[in-house]
Amino acid sequence: MTSPAPAEQSTVLVVDDAKPLADLVGSYLERDGFCVVISDNGQDAVYQAKEQNPAVVVLDLGLPGIDGIEVCRQIRTFSDCYVVMLTARAEEVDRLIGLAVGADDYVSKPFSPRELVARIRAMLRRPRQLPISHPAVITVGELRVDVPGREAHLGTSPVDLTPIEFYLLTVLASDAHMAFSRRELINEVWGQDWVGDEHLVDVHIGHLRRKLQDDPASPRFIRTVRGVGYKMGTG
Repeated sequence: MTSPAPAEQSTVLVVDDAKPLADLVGSYLERDGFCVVISDNGQDAVYQAKEQNPAVVVLDLGLPGIDGIEVCRQIRTFSDCYVVMLTARAEEVDRLIGLAVGADDYVSKPFSPRELVARIRAMLRRPRQLPISHPAVITVGELRVDVPGREAHLGTSPVDLTPIEFYLLTVLASDAHMAFSRRELINEVWGQDWVGDEHLVDVHIGHLRRKLQDDPASPRFIRTVRGVGYKMGTG
């Protein structure tokens, strides 16, 4: 199903091999004013993501052939769109893997299509660009964060960060004396309208620490502040 979209419409790519569910989600999105493209397999989903340039991809984890994890990984090589993973498996590892390859959020089946549409609306209200109030270049020890260029370097080596990881790092580094709660980080990075499990922050912080070669037991860059949340270290 593909609907022609006026310029002001946002396109959502719904990827699920369960046609009744995909059609149901698509109908809710169309009623809310979105242009909807539906795909039922991983290879076609990657193709549609390139062709349609969607603002959001709703991506089932358990696809035939190329699964949702690989689809997300491939999409992240050419698109900065929002990705919401759908999973029928409640195991935490599924969610962690999805977030590790660049998904922004996840929803466990069964779910409310109304809630999914509300989450997508909230996503699109938050900017993909960081506010210009952040310093252009932030240095913490051997870590250098180029905010306009959206690049981070550890020494001379580039650090390959997802958009969410980069935004988290920038927020923490731009106010190094501030201890941020999970909710404050969510408000800064995901937006004040975001709803869901706030421990999503912990997952992304874990990936960020690993990429910064930071030992959680003796961190140089991202410190845990017990009873509060996280703050930037000294490097």
